[in-house]
Amino acid sequence: MYREEFGHYSWILDKDMHIMIYGHSGLPILCFPTQNSMANNYEDFGMIDQLADFIEGGRIQLFAVDSVDLESWSLRGGNNEWRAARQEQYFHYIVDEVIPFMRDRNDRTPAVTGFSMGANHSLITFLRRPDLFCGIIALSGVYDTDFFFDGFMNATLYESSPERFLPQMPADHPYIGMYNERKMILCCGQGAWEEDSVRTLRFLESVFREKGINAWCDFWGYDVNHDWPWWYKQMRYFLPFMLGDQ
Repeated sequence: MYREEFGHYSWILDKDMHIMIYGHSGLPILCFPTQNSMANNYEDFGMIDQLADFIEGGRIQLFAVDSVDLESWSLRGGNNEWRAARQEQYFHYIVDEVIPFMRDRNDRTPAVTGFSMGANHSLITFLRRPDLFCGIIALSGVYDTDFFFDGFMNATLYESSPERFLPQMPADHPYIGMYNERKMILCCGQGAWEEDSVRTLRFLESVFREKGINAWCDFWGYDVNHDWPWWYKQMRYFLPFMLGDQ
């Protein structure tokens, strides 16, 4: 399997960052790590091995990025305005640095994915810039800014709060048409540690329905926990739909 680690200095974040690339061709997929994790997250927890047949067969090419969650979503007790600004910088790092890098390596329109906090980043990025992506697979996200910021909100954080901005989106907003031209898959289990994922995805499902957004919100069984073994199964289940096999 082709594997490359790309280190670079981010001018937006003012720090060194890393991108792990897996595969030589296929649908490029931007991969956000779980909370507080880095670009090697998928490899360390076995997801690369689980998707090896898709990668080695040239069906997908993964671009896994570092997070800055320890400076934003996870920095409880920190300056909330600074935390919100750091998340906004991270969003622009992805859009203005990572996506152009991916285009240089693979000119196909990418999909985006992530698990847990990575699902949050996936949904934020996809909903704010649907023009950049062909689809999303978001697994076990907790789409509730209050959960991480304890009720704080300002104009900057609002931009990274789908549960706030999506209900306010006008029915004739051009992004709604873009969403419906993409493949939107959001999933969580209903087992251990998934309570907040279920709660927040149920809310988003109602917003999608109200706005006429054709998102597939899938709730797996009560034995399905917030953990990697289930994300392995969900990725293998949903990837064929993203790739147009089903």
